[in-house]
Amino acid sequence: MPSSDRGLLVAAAWVHDIGYAAELRETGFHPLDGARWLRACGHERLASLVAYHSGAWYEAATRGLAEALGEFAEEQSIVADLLTYCDLTTDAGGRRVAVSARLAEIGRRYGRDSHVSRGMRAAAGPLAALSLRAQNRIAAAGVLA
Repeated sequence: MPSSDRGLLVAAAWVHDIGYAAELRETGFHPLDGARWLRACGHERLASLVAYHSGAWYEAATRGLAEALGEFAEEQSIVADLLTYCDLTTDAGGRRVAVSARLAEIGRRYGRDSHVSRGMRAAAGPLAALSLRAQNRIAAAGVLA
């Protein structure tokens, strides 16, 4: 990853769930609400990363918000992959978990029929592929033992 993108990845990791803040709530879909706020603050690339993190497009489709999410460009990059990978391999307590465990926890927390759970089930295959891609890139870089 270019060194110029490292700070962006760290920033995205910090703010990817900012759309949960009550004062930013517009649609109730945190990736979109957070992305819109970041755009209004002048952070377009960061907004796009937040908009699509962790398979957000799939949940947007279940909510009827795919067109609204389309306000943002979906970045296909190592930065986008690593943001999602980090989100999917860290539990609510900050501990490292397997993607399958994280998705199962999301299902339990939100309930099987929620927009979140339906979106995550639809995204499970692509997220597994993304996770493998990220793990391979991390291993190739020798970052984690």
